[in-house]
Amino acid sequence: MGPLQWGAVTAVAALLAVVAGLAGSVQVAVMGRFGDRVGVVAALAFATGVQLLLATVLLLVTRNTGGIGTAFRVPPWMWAGGLMGLIVVYAITFAQPRIGATTTIGILIAGQLVMGALIDRFGLFGVAAIPLTWQRVVGLALLAAGAGLTLTR
Repeated sequence: MGPLQWGAVTAVAALLAVVAGLAGSVQVAVMGRFGDRVGVVAALAFATGVQLLLATVLLLVTRNTGGIGTAFRVPPWMWAGGLMGLIVVYAITFAQPRIGATTTIGILIAGQLVMGALIDRFGLFGVAAIPLTWQRVVGLALLAAGAGLTLTR
């Protein structure tokens, strides 16, 4: 992949990450309200069903190589992404009405960054190891402090 292609792919990846961040914040607010209306577990089950339907359509439309059958031939620990998604949606559906969207999102992001730093540092799950510098540690501490401060009303 040439430098121009790499730059375009990087830009698309960054844009998708921004869109995902925006979508995640909307998801926190919507799922909190949805859980209040129908119950946390019912909202979780319904949202998971919607995701399954849309992901299946996306799979069929894109004709992704390998298909769903390939998923059964990878190490089972890789299936943990599904469990992690379930935990995230359950947690935000439960937390948002009780502590608010800002606090839920702040704590979620702080937790994601701490775990991301550990994954990078130790090269967990087969990712390339990235050192944990003092700048990263300070950034994580500031984010954690900021998330904690949002708990006050």
